[in-house]
Amino acid sequence: MSAAPAGAAPGLAYACLAASMFVVGAYVALSKPLAAIFPVFLLGCLRFGIGSLSVLHWLRKPPAEAALTRRVRALVFLESFIGSFLFTVFMVLGVSYSSAVAAGIIMSAIPAAIAVLSRLVLKEAIRPRVLAAIACAVCGIALLALTQAPDPAADGGALQRWLGYALLGGAVLCEAAYAVIGKQLTGALSARRISALMNVWGFVLMLPAGAYAAWHFDFSAITAPTWGLLLFYGLAASWTIWLWMTGLRRVPASRAGVFTVMLPVGAACVGVGVLGEPFSGLHALAFAAALLGLVLAAWPDARRRQAGRACSISN
Repeated sequence: MSAAPAGAAPGLAYACLAASMFVVGAYVALSKPLAAIFPVFLLGCLRFGIGSLSVLHWLRKPPAEAALTRRVRALVFLESFIGSFLFTVFMVLGVSYSSAVAAGIIMSAIPAAIAVLSRLVLKEAIRPRVLAAIACAVCGIALLALTQAPDPAADGGALQRWLGYALLGGAVLCEAAYAVIGKQLTGALSARRISALMNVWGFVLMLPAGAYAAWHFDFSAITAPTWGLLLFYGLAASWTIWLWMTGLRRVPASRAGVFTVMLPVGAACVGVGVLGEPFSGLHALAFAAALLGLVLAAWPDARRRQAGRACSISN
């Protein structure tokens, strides 16, 4: 039986990608109340500790899998450092300084960021439609700034918000690198082993600062519901890696980028429905601009549609 063409990825792969990004958006939003309780590095250490324990049995090399080369080891470290460690730090701090809804809108720039990174790293051409998508993402973020009324009682409130936006922008770049590097890793390692390696590396990277924060932290003040939320956060954050890598094995990275639309959707659902954050008309307009950017970035051009039809006919 011949291999299925890249454009004929099964629905299960798409479902894995969509579920992964929706859950990422949900735990991005949930990081806000957790970051108000735990220091950022302690929260990251606990998150990766929980994740590592849940997928530790996936760490063993399958018999059919080749030994790790130096290049694959370097990619695994980069994927862990950028896609797990830095993303967690930027995202947790960014959400704590702004809001879950803000994180959702800013994260809508991920597909455009993937396109730009592909141009810089892989030398891929950026279509005019993608340039328009980037402009839509910028407009969405600008509209977001208008939704935040300055609080005169808050010391440095505006500066803190913009710092949050900048940190969330850094998280967007980390997520774009995660997608580009992850596509290369799926050709060498199973989705389960990638998930296990990334969680273990994330724990190792977080451990020094996390242990220091834990030494000065009063764990007796943490309530049972908070421990439950932390457990969900740690498990969700670790298993989304497996879901994403499972889908990414069968879907080109550029096409997988469209499913990151589920990240802002998940963040907004939790932010508005669970955390009680306001959702105004300007928020809706910002989302519309960001989602338009997603459609522009992901919609295949005429040549790609014709190539897909020709591939389907030939098969």
